[in-house]
Amino acid sequence: MDNQFNFVLALPEIVLCILATGILLVEAFAKSKDSALSYTLSIVSLVVVCIISLFQWNSGVDGTTFYQQFTVDPLAHLLKVFSYIAVLVTLIYSRTYLVERFMVKGGEYYALTLYALLGQMVMISASSMLTIYLGLELMSLALYALVAVRRDHLGSIESAMKYYILGSLASGFMLYGISMVYGATGYVNLADVAQALHSGKYEQMAFVLGVVFVVGGIAFKLGAVPFHMWIPDVYQGAPTAVTLTIAAAPKLAAFAMALRLLVETMNAVSISWQPMLIILAVLSLAIGNLTAIMQTNFKRMLAYSTISHIGFVLLGLLSGVSDGKLTSGAYGASLFYMITYVLTTLASFGVVLILSRNHFESEEISDLAGLNKRNPLLAFAILILMFSLAGIPPLVGFYAKLVVLQAALAAGHIALTVIAVLFSLIGAFYYLRVVKTVYFDEPPVNAPAIGNQVSFRSGVLSVNGFLIVLLGILPGALLTLCVQVIDASLKFGQ
Repeated sequence: MDNQFNFVLALPEIVLCILATGILLVEAFAKSKDSALSYTLSIVSLVVVCIISLFQWNSGVDGTTFYQQFTVDPLAHLLKVFSYIAVLVTLIYSRTYLVERFMVKGGEYYALTLYALLGQMVMISASSMLTIYLGLELMSLALYALVAVRRDHLGSIESAMKYYILGSLASGFMLYGISMVYGATGYVNLADVAQALHSGKYEQMAFVLGVVFVVGGIAFKLGAVPFHMWIPDVYQGAPTAVTLTIAAAPKLAAFAMALRLLVETMNAVSISWQPMLIILAVLSLAIGNLTAIMQTNFKRMLAYSTISHIGFVLLGLLSGVSDGKLTSGAYGASLFYMITYVLTTLASFGVVLILSRNHFESEEISDLAGLNKRNPLLAFAILILMFSLAGIPPLVGFYAKLVVLQAALAAGHIALTVIAVLFSLIGAFYYLRVVKTVYFDEPPVNAPAIGNQVSFRSGVLSVNGFLIVLLGILPGALLTLCVQVIDASLKFGQ
């Protein structure tokens, strides 16, 4: 039997919790007005926990602990490492933005971001419904506070209130669903629930009702229609640095929650949740793409774009079940899509942060007019990013869509594949409109010149954009890794 208190398995979480708390204490005594020390310590903290996770992964460290409440497997290692990278890049992109707007005087941003990451790590390694909820609430409470960190800005406060109220409602959905699943099976540990479902020893009606609420909670955290209402308002109203914090790493944790609950635990009763995912996927593809066309705010357009991409992720998840059989290829394709989408999202909001200056947010699409004449390198970066999000080869967005569509076809979802392709073509319009604005519209008369300044932030953006091109040309290694961790982590057929 595994050691029920094997703290080594939770070492990254323990270290991050200590370091994040230490940053809070440092801020209480530090005299720096721009929280430079907290920023440096946050970067160091992320590097340290990333090294720990990579060492554990390379050493084959896995298992369960805390009475089967917490699990470590290749999937957990992979998603944690990419979460560290996402948060690290977010902090680098956001640093200048935060200093110029005096948003880091108390260092709250850095500590809250690390606590949100801690919640995501708990979600990723959860092997119990209670642990999932614990991580979910830790992440959510930190993100609620982050949205409201700009206390003197009415838009941020309004967005925080909407996010808090709707998020609390979704948490209630999830908790009620968990209680119903517990009542139907008698267990909260995911392995025990899966065993009860495979044996048929559960109350069917109560379980199906619980699944409905659980899927609703997952859909909210992913941002799927009709639980998407918070995304456009929060993306637009929150400071851009916070928007990026919400848009990147938390999506990986929400995806892990969907895999753990639906695929790994409830695969024996996929008929209970697969039709719901079909509806969520179609609605997300339709409403996300159609509504994005009408947006003039760049952040709000990216918010609806997020909703449409979640439709593709759900398409991959539901395609893993065909004729009662589970295929890891579809889940690997969905995981690949989510990772590459987060990578592209980081660069997209990174460009917005670089273009933003003191007292100027650069949030409207019209603010990008004539950017090619002011800064050709940033204009080219936007072109690469928009083409990738639109799914134009040879960029990674094209290949990500391709593998998901192939998985859907292999599962026999021909109609869903056609719908996804059609709405993807419609979605290309608003991405290409941004490129047209950047390259063919005249810049405003009073538009400031944007020099090609060499900085660490611009270097990270260059690497980010290069990876989007490289993974589009050579996607095999990452896709193979995604399928391998799915095979090694999710216990199909048990």
